[in-house]
Parts: sequence; C-alpha cells; structure tokens
Amino acid sequence: MDLRCYEQQEWREEFVAAARRSLCERMRYSFIYTYKPVLDDAAYRSFATMEDYRQWCRKNLPAYLGY
Repeated sequence: MDLRCYEQQEWREEFVAAARRSLCERMRYSFIYTYKPVLDDAAYRSFATMEDYRQWCRKNLPAYLGY
C-alpha cells in the first residue's frame, strides 16, 4: 500500500469515527477558542465609520492578528 492510499484510508477511518459521534459532541469539538488580546477584552465596540475602526485596529491591536 503506498503512502497516499494509507493516508486516504486513515482519513476515511477518522471520518467514520466522527460520523458516529452525536451532534452535541461534534459541535463541542469543532470549535477551538483562541484568546485574542484586546479584541476579547470588551463585550463589544462600535465605530461610526469603517475608517474609525481601521484606525483603532492599527493603534490598538498586535500586528500578528493581521488587522
């Protein structure tokens, strides 16, 4: 069995195992929470314009978040 067939078989087995889980279990394991500094520190923010939002992002957010 070549590597590609092995990978496809492994993928199918994982898919079948995931399909056996309940919807509740699938939803619980589907989302991974990652803390985002500054963004997650307030319940919400609102801006009058998109430009105001962009300026706020440039001023307040770490560059690695990509804003």
